[in-house]
Amino acid sequence: MIEIKPVDKLNATVMVPGSKSYTNRALMTASLATGESVIKNPLLSEDTRIMISCLGEIGVDVGSVPEENALIVKGCEGGIPVEGAKLLAGNAGTVVRFMTAALTLGKGQYEIDGIERMRKRPIQQLIDALNRLGADVVSKEGTGCPPVLIDASGLKGGRVEIPGDVSSQYISSILLAAPYASSDVSIVVIDDLVSKNYIDMTIDVMNKFGVDVERDSYREFCVKSGQNYKGCEYIVEPDASGASYFFAAAAIAGGRVRVEGLGKSSLQGDVKFVDILKEMGCSVRKSSDWLEVEGGALRGVDVDMNDTPDVVQTLASVAVFAEGNTRIRNVRNLRYKETDRITAIVNELKKVGVDVKEFDDGIEINPSPPHSAEISTYNDHRMAMSFALIGLRVKGIKIKNPECVEKTFPDFFERLQQL
Repeated sequence: MIEIKPVDKLNATVMVPGSKSYTNRALMTASLATGESVIKNPLLSEDTRIMISCLGEIGVDVGSVPEENALIVKGCEGGIPVEGAKLLAGNAGTVVRFMTAALTLGKGQYEIDGIERMRKRPIQQLIDALNRLGADVVSKEGTGCPPVLIDASGLKGGRVEIPGDVSSQYISSILLAAPYASSDVSIVVIDDLVSKNYIDMTIDVMNKFGVDVERDSYREFCVKSGQNYKGCEYIVEPDASGASYFFAAAAIAGGRVRVEGLGKSSLQGDVKFVDILKEMGCSVRKSSDWLEVEGGALRGVDVDMNDTPDVVQTLASVAVFAEGNTRIRNVRNLRYKETDRITAIVNELKKVGVDVKEFDDGIEINPSPPHSAEISTYNDHRMAMSFALIGLRVKGIKIKNPECVEKTFPDFFERLQQL
C-alpha cells in the first residue's frame, strides 16, 4: 500500500513512457515483416513484456538494446515459425486478441490462455469473424472467452461482418493479420464502432511497415492480399493515456504541467482528454511536440467518452473537485476491461464520500467533499493511477496493490512524486 501526499501548485515538464497500443502493434507487424525492425522508445511494462514473451514462444526473435532504448525484431515473413505452442497472456487483452488472429497464419495447433479475469473477457465475436475468414478457432471451454484453441492452416480471407460495439481490438486483430491471407480481406462493421481512434492507430502502423488499407470511413476496411510488412525503424510516441494522469494532476492540484513528445497531431484518441479539461475550465496549450494544461476553476461536464475509454477513470477523479455534476456516457465496454471499471469507479468514489450514480453505460458524479480512504484497485492499473490523483488534494488517500501499475506504467508513482 502507498499513501499519496498532497501537493501545492505544480510547475512541471514531464516525459511519459511510450504508448502501449503503438508498442504492441509495432511488435506484431515487425514480427510478421520481412527483414529486421528497430522499435525505438517502446513501452517496457508487464503487458508489452507478455507480448514479447509470447512472440518468443512462437519463434520470433526479439532482442533489446537498453542503451538505445530500442527493441530489435527479426521478422518471420508472414509465418509462424513453430508448429505448436501454449501461450500464457496474463490479463493482457491486447495480446490475446492480436495473437489469436496472428496464429491463424501458422501451420499447427496453438492455445492462448490468461488469468482468471481473462477467462471472463469475451472474444467470441473475434473467433466467429476469423472462422468466417477460413480459420479454425474455438473457445476451449465453450464460454466465448479464453482459453482459445487455434488449429491453424493459414487464413483464407474473404468478406466478414463484425459488430463494432464491444471492442475495436477485434477489428485491429484481423487487420494486422490480413495482408497474409490467401485472398483479400474485407471487414464490414455493423453498428457504431467504439474507440475509432485505435483503428486509425492500427492502420497508421500498418502503413509505416508498408501495407495499405482501403477504407470507407469506419464502415468497411479492405486489405489486398499479397502485401507484406517490411522491416523498418519505428519510433513509438509517448502514451497519451499515461500522459492523462499528469494533465489531470494540473487540473486537480492547480498549476501547470507540460508533457513533451506528445503533440496536437497525435492519432491517439486520449489526447482529446486535454480538450475535456479545457471544457471543465483549464487552460490548454498545444504544439507539434508538446501539450500543456494549466489548472483553473473546474466545472462539471456531460461527455460521451466512447472514443476515449482509457481516460474515464482519470476524468472521474478530476470531476470530484468540479462545481456541478459530471455525466460520463457511452462507455459500456468498460465493463469488459481488466475489471468492470464502471462498477469499480462507483465503489471507490463512494468510499471517499462522493455521491455517484451508476448507469449501464456510464456514471454521474455529484461532487461532495472527499475524505481519506484506502482505495481498492481490483488489480487494475488505471484504477490505481487515477485514484492516486485524488490524494494530491485530499490527505490520507492510500492505494492498495500499487504494483498493478506494472501493467503499463512501472514507475508511475516515482514520477508522480517527482512532480
